[in-house]
Amino acid sequence: MTRMIRIFDTTLRDGEQSPGCSMNLKEKIEMAKQLEKMKVDIIEAGFAITSPGDFESVQTISSIIKDCTVASLSRAAEKDIDASWEALKKAVDPRIHIVIATSPIHMQYKLNLEPDAVIEKAVASVKYAKKYCSNIEFSAEDATRSDLEFMARIFDATIQAGATTVNIPDTVGYTTPEEHYEFFMKLRELCPRLDDVTISAHCHNDLGLGVANSLAAIRAGVNQIECTINGIGERAGNAAMEEVVMALHTRKDLFQAETRVVTTELMRASKLLTRITGVKVQPNKAIVGENAFSHESGIHQDGVLKHKQTYEIMTPESIGIVGNNNIVLGKHSGRHAFRNKIRELGYEISDEQLEQAFAKFKVVADKKKSVYDRDIEAILAKETLQVPKTYTLESFVINSGNSITSTAVLKVIKDGKAIEKVSRGDGPIDAAFKAIEKIVGMDLKLDDYQLQSVTEGMDALGDALVKISDENGEIYGGRGLSTDVIEASIQAYINAVNKMIYDKEHRA
Repeated sequence: MTRMIRIFDTTLRDGEQSPGCSMNLKEKIEMAKQLEKMKVDIIEAGFAITSPGDFESVQTISSIIKDCTVASLSRAAEKDIDASWEALKKAVDPRIHIVIATSPIHMQYKLNLEPDAVIEKAVASVKYAKKYCSNIEFSAEDATRSDLEFMARIFDATIQAGATTVNIPDTVGYTTPEEHYEFFMKLRELCPRLDDVTISAHCHNDLGLGVANSLAAIRAGVNQIECTINGIGERAGNAAMEEVVMALHTRKDLFQAETRVVTTELMRASKLLTRITGVKVQPNKAIVGENAFSHESGIHQDGVLKHKQTYEIMTPESIGIVGNNNIVLGKHSGRHAFRNKIRELGYEISDEQLEQAFAKFKVVADKKKSVYDRDIEAILAKETLQVPKTYTLESFVINSGNSITSTAVLKVIKDGKAIEKVSRGDGPIDAAFKAIEKIVGMDLKLDDYQLQSVTEGMDALGDALVKISDENGEIYGGRGLSTDVIEASIQAYINAVNKMIYDKEHRA
C-alpha cells in the first residue's frame, strides 16, 4: 500500500537563514504562492518572534495561503508562542512549531538545563500552545546526537501534552543513512506513542547526506519530510525538496510512498528562488541543475536519441521543463501571443504585470534577433518581483578607456523630478555605482556583483546581480536586465536601493 508523505517546506524560515538568501515581504509572498501552487503540505513562513519583518511575513502569508498549513517556529517560551499565534491566527490551518534542544552538548552549553528540566519546559510549552490551536509540532533540536532513551521520554511526554507532529532533526547533518534508519526504528520501539502522531525528519546536509538520510527516515516509517527548494539553508543547507520528491516519484516501486507535490512546478520554483536570492544552483545539481538533462558523451547521445530511458530515469517534462528553446516570439508579436507564452511557461500574472512585462519584452525584441523562453522568464521574474520605484533610471553617459579615468553621468527620476550626478571610478561600473550613491545620499557598501548572459549569442541579455549593505550591515539584492551590460548593472544597483528604501519604510 502506498503511503502519503507530507512535505514541510522551510525555504522561508530555515532556508532564508542561509547567508545571502534573505527575502523581502513581496518576495516571500511570491515564493509562498508558488509553494501553494506546488501543493506542499506545510509552509513554515518564518520565526515570528525574531523581528517585526518576520512577524509581518508570517502574518501576511498566513492570511493569503488557503491550500496549505502555515507554520511559525517558536522556542519553548510563552512569548515566542504568543507571537507565533498572533501572526498565525488568520490562517486557514495554523501550526505552532515548538523547538528545544535535547542533545547533551546543547542542554549543557546552550540551555544550561538538566534533562528533566528540558522535558518539563517542553511539556509546558506544548500545553501552552494547545490553548491557541490543535495543530502543534514539537521538535527536538540536535536529536540525532541525543540519548535515545531521553528522546523516548520527551516525545512520550509532549505527545501526551498535545503534540500532533513530532520532528526528529539531524540538525548538524551528523548521521548516516543506515544509522538514521536504525535510530528511528529503535526510537519507535522505545516510544510506542510515536505511532499515534505524524513523525517528521529534518535533515541538514553537512556531510552531503541530507536527502539520503530523509529517504532512510521514510523507510523507517516517517511520514513528514522537512526540506527546502534548492536545498538552501544554514551551513551546507537542508535536504533539497525537489530531490526528495522526485526520488519518491521515480522509485515508487522501492519506497511505496508518494507526495501530493505537483512535480511539473519544481523547475519553476527552483528558478524563482534563484531569481529572488541570486544564489544559483550548481550546473550538475540533481533534478534542477542546468546539466541535469544534458548529454555530451557520444555514447549517451546515441542512446538517448534511440530511446530516452537509456540515460534518463525521468523526463524533463515531469519537473516542468517545457520543450526546447525554439524562437516563437519576436518584435512583431502581440499581447495575446505573449500572454499565451507566459501561460505555457507556467506563469499567472495580473493585467498590470502583463503590460509591464510586455513593454520590457518589446524593448528586448527590438534589440535582440532572437527572443528565447529564458529571456522571457528573466523578464517575468524581474517585473513580477519589483518593489515600488523610488528612483528610476532616466539616462546615463559613460566615458571609459584604458588611458582615461572612467566617468559616469547618471540622471534618475525621483518624485517626478530629475536628479543628475557625475562621478569618477575605477572602471565604468565603479563610476556608475558611485554616481548612484551620490544621488541617494547614502554610504553604501557593495558586497557582491555578478554578471551573466541569460542566453547564448552576441545579443544575449545581460543579467546583473548586486548585493549592497547599509550602515547596519543589512544586505539587499537587486537585479537588472538589458542587452547593455552597463545598463543592466546600473538598473540592478538602483533596484537594490529601491528595495532597501521599501523595506525601511515598510518597517517604519
